Amino acid sequence: MKPNRFKIAVILYGLSLLSLFAPPASLFAAATPAVPVKGMVTMVDLGAKKCIPCKMMAPILEKLEKVYAGRAAIVFLDVWEDPKPAHRFSISGIPTQIFFDKRGKEVFRHLGFLSEEEIVRRLKDMGVK
Repeated sequence: MKPNRFKIAVILYGLSLLSLFAPPASLFAAATPAVPVKGMVTMVDLGAKKCIPCKMMAPILEKLEKVYAGRAAIVFLDVWEDPKPAHRFSISGIPTQIFFDKRGKEVFRHLGFLSEEEIVRRLKDMGVK
């Protein structure tokens, strides 16, 4: 029995549509900066430059990035400009902060504004001096 060319075409068309809605994870990784930073405690803040709580956190993140330079990575990713990190990290709202240990394992996740004191406490709990 010969395969039905119409059925094969429909199956191939369906598979091509799936690739539009569910791109492989490797595409996300290629476009997203290296987060978590290899061998370093990392805090990534997924937000947007125009989101109000994100704007409130911006000066805190800038300050902590300088204070912890060389000891911990503080990374901001704008998910309105590039939504790939939102998919990669499966966030449900912004801002979302994710803390990774030196091995790159997620150890804490928070949704919403996070104060400087709380960020510092989390970093200290993870061994950052």
